[in-house]
Amino acid sequence: MPGVQTCETLVRRVQGGHDCPARDLLAVEEPLEIRVVVGDGATVAPRTVAVTMRTPGHDAELAVGFLLAEGVLRDDAPPRAVQVEPAPVGVLGAAGSVTVHLAGDGPTLAPLARHSYTSSACGVCGRVSLDALLAAAARPLPAGAPPIDAALVHALPAALRRAQPVFADTGGLHAAALFDAAGRLLALREDVGRHNAVDKVVGARLLAGALPAHDGVLLVSGRASFELVQKAVAAGIPVLAAVGAPSSLAVELAAAAGMTLLGFVRDGRFNVYADADRVRAAGAAAAAPALEEVMA
Repeated sequence: MPGVQTCETLVRRVQGGHDCPARDLLAVEEPLEIRVVVGDGATVAPRTVAVTMRTPGHDAELAVGFLLAEGVLRDDAPPRAVQVEPAPVGVLGAAGSVTVHLAGDGPTLAPLARHSYTSSACGVCGRVSLDALLAAAARPLPAGAPPIDAALVHALPAALRRAQPVFADTGGLHAAALFDAAGRLLALREDVGRHNAVDKVVGARLLAGALPAHDGVLLVSGRASFELVQKAVAAGIPVLAAVGAPSSLAVELAAAAGMTLLGFVRDGRFNVYADADRVRAAGAAAAAPALEEVMA
């Protein structure tokens, strides 16, 4: 359920030669404690695995998506239960919490080698090594995922903007949206943290029993980082499209996992950085050179 995602503040609005008081809407940012219980919750105390800064709302999805990306949950082993406790009203900096009860004896929590606090911009803060990151993301996608048309990709940013209610009010949120191969919107979430927005989308699909998403196209409103590729791979999503640029490590991981990675998806254009064969470009030359040939 959505929480309080915006709040009003007084500002001085300066425009041209005019200066006057005005009201403005802000995107809410508050801490959330993510906890897990392995085994019998009646006798086992919850363990805090992260405190992240996020926009309230869809907190259960955020926690579940986060744990899936970390390798603690699997798409074929959803949690036994998820408990959400909202933050106390009117207490600055007070954290809400989500407690995830893992099924059976639960998997190892060793992948969660993090600091106890992460910012809304942090995807892999506190991980002990790059080797651990690569191991956690090492889940190649199945070959032969549905191809997508370039015209569909061009239409995605407009569809994303139309479905962003809080961004329209504040201009202060990232968004992640999952579409199917025909361009139908399956899930959209907004958050001050782009990693959180993706976790919320992935968590929503896991709780709905809709993972792996082998016919999905994930569009994110910012850049494509290694962490976002990792989260998409964990959810079985074969196409990640970003309005901004990808990082070099994101491109490497996407190529290794068999994911199609698109960047600069805006203004009627985009670049394909990995697995270009999945994209059908109308009117493209039949003998267009492969990316490897261009780089040679």
